[in-house]
Amino acid sequence: MNKTINIEPISRLEGHAKVSVNLNENGDVVDAKLHVLEFRGFEKFMEGRMIWEAPRITTQICGICPVSHHLAAAKACDDLFGVEIPETGMKLRELMQMSQYIHSHSLHFFALAAPDFVFGPDADPAVRNLLGVIDANPELAKKAITLRKMGQTMIERVGGKAIHPVTAIPGGMSKPLSKEDREQMLKDAKTAVELSTLALDVGKEIFEKYRDLIPKFAAIKTKHMGLTNKGALELYDGMLKINDINGGNLIEFDPRNYLEHIAEHVNDWSYMKFPYYRQMGYPDGIFRVGPLSRMNVADRISTDLANTEMKEFKRAFGAFPQYTLLYHHARLIELLYASERAFELLSDESITDERVRVPVERVEGEGVGVIEAPRGTLFHHYKTDSSGKITMANLIVATAGNNHAMNLSIADVAKGFIKNGKFTEGILNRVEMALRAYDPCLSCATHAMGQMPLELELRMQECVLDTVRR
Repeated sequence: MNKTINIEPISRLEGHAKVSVNLNENGDVVDAKLHVLEFRGFEKFMEGRMIWEAPRITTQICGICPVSHHLAAAKACDDLFGVEIPETGMKLRELMQMSQYIHSHSLHFFALAAPDFVFGPDADPAVRNLLGVIDANPELAKKAITLRKMGQTMIERVGGKAIHPVTAIPGGMSKPLSKEDREQMLKDAKTAVELSTLALDVGKEIFEKYRDLIPKFAAIKTKHMGLTNKGALELYDGMLKINDINGGNLIEFDPRNYLEHIAEHVNDWSYMKFPYYRQMGYPDGIFRVGPLSRMNVADRISTDLANTEMKEFKRAFGAFPQYTLLYHHARLIELLYASERAFELLSDESITDERVRVPVERVEGEGVGVIEAPRGTLFHHYKTDSSGKITMANLIVATAGNNHAMNLSIADVAKGFIKNGKFTEGILNRVEMALRAYDPCLSCATHAMGQMPLELELRMQECVLDTVRR
């Protein structure tokens, strides 16, 4: 007889998903799958809209990383219209991107990831949450909230709106940055560097307690993909690089030619697609994206503090670290980089220059915009007719880039902890920890909206033994 266990509240995961764990007759795990069940296709209903609406419409895909969609769409428009945006416009876009990283990475670490490490995966869920972190260390929590708020406020100053920015348009930016906003943001960015350094120190101290677990938990080996700028970490614009499973350079190419190298596989049990390196086929060509991948495809970081941390990170875990839990460490290094880079950009007085856009003319064409969203590489690709109406839209989102890897990760954890068909809440949380390491945004992955529960399904052959809903 089927048994259902309902667990609330919703766990620390954005979006709607189900995990099914399949067992053999002995109750041992055969495999595990992440099912993304919600669908609402932005690509289809963008057809017929004017191309200059794309940077505004696509921000609605997600409330956590709208800046990434905003900028990727704007870059695609620039490519379609064949324009080079002014240098100051480029700086403002990059500043908006850095501001989003400050907001998103600090939010994920302190609110979503930290409870597992502060209290342990087997702790009472009533304590193992953000409120528990606040109770355990109120001063640290205040600083974390301040850091996230700074990122959000900086987005609002340069993007026009805190949640769904509007200032990136075809040809550049719709408005320059005022001197008053620059002065305030410069102060905020300096503070963000200090708080990001603190966050990284706290993170390293916490991770050290789990040093023995890191090599054993969701230990998978994959290729890694991300943007680079002449070998340096790059979050806004650069060449796309894929490394093989040993860290060797597999290929480096212009992201506008992504269709020659990236394809998507579809499985009937998930609305999220499975991108892979076309030349190797599926599943041999699967890769990972995001903070750990960006550390792996880069050999340095352009800012001093983050570069020092990257060197220390690779000394500790190797030149090409693969351990899934290291996504958290890499994410904090990127948080520091984003803060440093924002401070650099704002230290340049020319960022308030008023020439921030060039005019564009309505054309029939095709454009691709690629950017590093906090969760990984994001692709926007549009075609238009002569009136400027969108005739085709294709989005490959960051979370989808990790889809196959997330399935491998949860299967590895499930096989390691579920024995004889039995599991506890702590084991369920470990499966979730494997997902949380990737910081998945399932609304982005399906281009859907909303926040719904996680469901874990335990199966033996064709029978459902247990269902756990969060």
